[in-house]
Amino acid sequence: MSKNDQMSKRELVKRYLFFGVGLLITAFGTVCVTKANLGTSPITSIPYTVSIGFKPTLGMFNLAFSTLLVIIQLLLLRKDFPKHYYLQIPVSIVFSYFIDFAMAVMSWLQPTTYIAKIIVLLIGCVVIGIGVFTEIVADVVMLPGDCFVNSIAMKLKMEFGQLKVAIDVSLSALAALIGFILYHRLAGVREGTLISAILIGVVAKNMKKKVGHIPERFFVSDSILARSRGTVIASATEDTSVS
Repeated sequence: MSKNDQMSKRELVKRYLFFGVGLLITAFGTVCVTKANLGTSPITSIPYTVSIGFKPTLGMFNLAFSTLLVIIQLLLLRKDFPKHYYLQIPVSIVFSYFIDFAMAVMSWLQPTTYIAKIIVLLIGCVVIGIGVFTEIVADVVMLPGDCFVNSIAMKLKMEFGQLKVAIDVSLSALAALIGFILYHRLAGVREGTLISAILIGVVAKNMKKKVGHIPERFFVSDSILARSRGTVIASATEDTSVS
């Protein structure tokens, strides 16, 4: 094995470890937003809405939803499905476990007043933003939500950012419809959904701008995905929410 190959593997290990930390941070932020009970982020809205009235955990519903998104991508892109997109599957499993782990650790968090719920929501959005920033800097794989948007963008030749906004709105509307069908009320989608959709991206974008150079010092500039997914990272930083 050459020295360059060893360095390449060492680089990937660093990036995946950094990405794993980002997933864990994002999971804790997701739980904070969920615990605020003011509506969760658009990409989590459907799993969360279904989990309200059924036995499996939020993490398990998130895994099922992520798997569905991967299947849709496979059907949509067929032979054009990028090989590194298969990494969504193990990443989804790990992230779903992290969500359930964070739920267990933060079982004590039950804000009762509206002000307390807003505070928990805002804290959760900031934490998710930090997690998303960490995942973007690691630059090894996208979560199913972003891969799903990017797959449709590739197929329809549309701009990632605008399409992501449209899909976020569609997912939130579908979650609201599911809530009315299952529980005869609006469940999982509230003002917190809009707040998280805006604030998470703002936090991630500003962190990338102000402190992005610090963790990037630990990585070589040309990563495995920087060559293969073009400007998606920049677009995701501006428009992202939880995947």
